[in-house]
Amino acid sequence: MVDAILSGLTGLIAGVSALHYSHVVMIAVGSMLLYLGIKKDFEPLLLVPIGFGCILVNIPLAGLMEEEGFLRTIYNMGILNELFPLLIFVGIGAMTDFRPVLENPYTFLLGAAGQFGIFLTLLIALALGFPYNEAVTIGIIGACDGPTVIYVASKYAKELLGPCSVAAYSYMSLVPLLQPPIMRMLTTKKERETVMKTHQKTVSNTTALLFPVVITVVGGLIAPMGLPLLATIMLGNFMKESGAVARLTKASENEIANTVTLFLGLAIGGTMNGEIFVKPQTLLILGLGLLAICLDTVFGVLFGKILYYVTGGKVNPLIGAAGISAFPMSARVVQKEGQKWNKKSYLLMHAMGANAGGQVGSVMAAAVMLSVLRGMGVI
Repeated sequence: MVDAILSGLTGLIAGVSALHYSHVVMIAVGSMLLYLGIKKDFEPLLLVPIGFGCILVNIPLAGLMEEEGFLRTIYNMGILNELFPLLIFVGIGAMTDFRPVLENPYTFLLGAAGQFGIFLTLLIALALGFPYNEAVTIGIIGACDGPTVIYVASKYAKELLGPCSVAAYSYMSLVPLLQPPIMRMLTTKKERETVMKTHQKTVSNTTALLFPVVITVVGGLIAPMGLPLLATIMLGNFMKESGAVARLTKASENEIANTVTLFLGLAIGGTMNGEIFVKPQTLLILGLGLLAICLDTVFGVLFGKILYYVTGGKVNPLIGAAGISAFPMSARVVQKEGQKWNKKSYLLMHAMGANAGGQVGSVMAAAVMLSVLRGMGVI
């Protein structure tokens, strides 16, 4: 009995003595993610499992990320082979309505303009000495699209999976705080008060059904390296628009998406080991990710201003801020900001078009960068 007690005390002392200061820091970070997810409602579906996984992996001697460990098994099951983010994209496609962008095709341009920050941040990361594969992954944070970041990181920069994923989802949840100051800074009071007319156009079911097929084929031919990303989101949308596989659509939106989100969050948290995570490079990555999202918003709003002048004041430039991939959060931010300046302004449907365009634009941006870099022989 005495030997058993002594053995237990020895194990306890070993666990405490193996605790590195970086583990303490990351346990605090994990606790903060839990707080933000539960108390502040910042992307709780992902921040809660990420935060818990972060705490678990920083308990020394537990071996959860060692071969055959609990978190390592989940990581190998869906991150190492890029399966989890692709399954998430099927669910996103099933939940996305592309009809607003089809009704107002010019909003697709706003979705494209909202990706410029990705490419500028890529260049900045390269100038700071990051290798090409890591620079691409950091730039993609600007898409404000977690699954895209996870896919690119898990495929080409596994060592950055933790910081890039946390940055993407954290900044996505902070869109309502990040975007309005930029929107106000770049627009005049007159521009913000612009009332946009709602055109009652009807997109036929055939058009809505053909859209994901055409985008998949064209996008795949232009940037084949990104086809898995593009194909999965369009598959989900095609199932939704067809109406023929309601059970599969519902499962993609709910059961599959929820289960994968849980495993995905735990696996990402499992990559956040303090001894690897706590270093200056992590702070630099977080800063560059923030810069990318802010630049995306800037270019989206600036292109909105161009449309304002080209159309003789018929387009409210605020909708350009919705050209990022934070769907539909960014569109709601635009609607709320527009209402502050003109109670008669209803920008939601126009912003939804830009937001849907941004969803496709971010995937295409990732696809183009990966295809270019593969052609250069970098990755």
